[in-house]
Amino acid sequence: MCAAMDPRALEDFVDRHKRLFVLTGAGCSTNSGIPDYRDNDGNWKRTPPVTHQAFMGDEATRKRYWARSLIGWRRFGQALPNDTHHALARLEANGRCELLLTQNVDRLHQKAGHRQVIDLHGRLDQVRCMGCGVKSQREAFQHDLESVNADWLAVDAADAPDGDADLDAADFASFIVPPCRTCGGIMKPDVVFFGANVARDVVASAQDHLEQSDGMLIVGSSLMVYSGFRFAQMAAQRGMPIAAVNLGRTRADDLLTLKVEDRCEAALAFLL
Repeated sequence: MCAAMDPRALEDFVDRHKRLFVLTGAGCSTNSGIPDYRDNDGNWKRTPPVTHQAFMGDEATRKRYWARSLIGWRRFGQALPNDTHHALARLEANGRCELLLTQNVDRLHQKAGHRQVIDLHGRLDQVRCMGCGVKSQREAFQHDLESVNADWLAVDAADAPDGDADLDAADFASFIVPPCRTCGGIMKPDVVFFGANVARDVVASAQDHLEQSDGMLIVGSSLMVYSGFRFAQMAAQRGMPIAAVNLGRTRADDLLTLKVEDRCEAALAFLL
């Protein structure tokens, strides 16, 4: 791995590759007010997020999740793209981005105008019934949550990652989670929780784009989650050069051609 000392090193890397496969993580969105999960060593900053098994198997866990989300969504749903998202959209507009694969669920890349995006872990602006599969907008479900939980409307808490809020001391027993309007099933955000697998067709589509690329650029991700790290492994196995912009350690450090330890928006400022 080559650590970048020359501020032009990343710009040179981008200039040398015409079809970049870009993989992004939480570090892209921190400047939009969305906290990230991990510290500079790749360790959890807080209690790990809810697992798929706990959410589906325990009503108390679902009450806790949706109560915290009721509060967190107020700000998360209003987040706007920052210079990192705009810089990567400009990269695509200049014809240099084969695909942007994001581990984020905030849709800020799309809000910035990026077109060719795969949401590896789903999207938080949708909810899905785990019974009949019907999908609806998160804003509509927010209205449903608020209408049956009036006592919670005055509650506020600090933001946590992905639309969560820090409410650990609260009693969630009285919180009501509305069922699916169609079948009465369990409503879940349309994202991949820990303990669940990314759909095979999503992985296959991203892999097809990787095979058409001539370089990989990782932005704002420690790649500690295997679902993202696997693409760095695939790129390395193909002999593809890999550059990363991230503050702190990544799981792929030994696979990198170039690493820039800087804030994403600063490192990519040349694109703007």
